[in-house]
Amino acid sequence: MATIKIKQTKSRIGAPADQKRVLDALGLHKMNRVVEREATPSILGMVNKVKHLVTILD
Repeated sequence: MATIKIKQTKSRIGAPADQKRVLDALGLHKMNRVVEREATPSILGMVNKVKHLVTILD
């Protein structure tokens, strides 16, 4: 399956607790960190939930 690179571009400060848990589940603990995950429906759903805090890299 294809992989996607996810970068946290905005701070988690002020975000609701459930969005902070999603960032932790994706492996994003600090800003400007990049993680590579498989593009499964569950991962894409998590990215969609925090789309205002992350960007998808090519």
